[in-house]
Amino acid sequence: MKLHAGIILDGNRRFARKLGIKAWKGHEFGAKKVEKLFDWAKELDIGELTLYCFSLDNFKRDKEEVEYLINIFKKWFRRFRNDKRINEDNIRIVFLGDLKRFDDELQMIMQEISEKTKNYKKFRINFLMGYDGRQEILNAVQKIIDNNGAINEDNITKNLSVGEPDFIIRTGGEIRTSGFLPWQTIYSEWFFLDKLWPEIEKEDLEKCINEFKKRGRRFGQ
Repeated sequence: MKLHAGIILDGNRRFARKLGIKAWKGHEFGAKKVEKLFDWAKELDIGELTLYCFSLDNFKRDKEEVEYLINIFKKWFRRFRNDKRINEDNIRIVFLGDLKRFDDELQMIMQEISEKTKNYKKFRINFLMGYDGRQEILNAVQKIIDNNGAINEDNITKNLSVGEPDFIIRTGGEIRTSGFLPWQTIYSEWFFLDKLWPEIEKEDLEKCINEFKKRGRRFGQ
């Protein structure tokens, strides 16, 4: 059975400061590392990735930094339209979160890629964009109410945007969840790595997978 891995991509700005360049430029290094992550996931038998790229709170950062980061997203996501791996590896790409908070151009790019890959089933990548975990739960409850459904655990789970990750990696040395899939991760295995995201290598991911396989998952029993 292929694994579902969640990753909180933390430490781009600190990586840039280590290099003595503007903190925002660290996001470029982070994006390049995600490119490598696609290949690592394939090699390590991961079937789904959920990547925490941009939270709702990130909109509160300096305006210039937010614009810089959004331009990286535009440049990077455009490349998916001509990336042979997407078609050859049957990769479905999904964007989740409050996507309407982004400008029209980025919304259009995300929508186009989602539509193009919607029938691909071999591998799935979820990009959390403008995401907030509490808001996702509230949205699920509102959907149930709008459809005159019962507010219960099963119905909330069915109305969430993404399933339950087997394990989650947070890079950057921080030990907190930062609103990452709060409903779905109650039984996920967590790994908190000191390395900053641009410093992560395939071996780090492989170590987490090997450790995950050793852990006894009892799901509260």
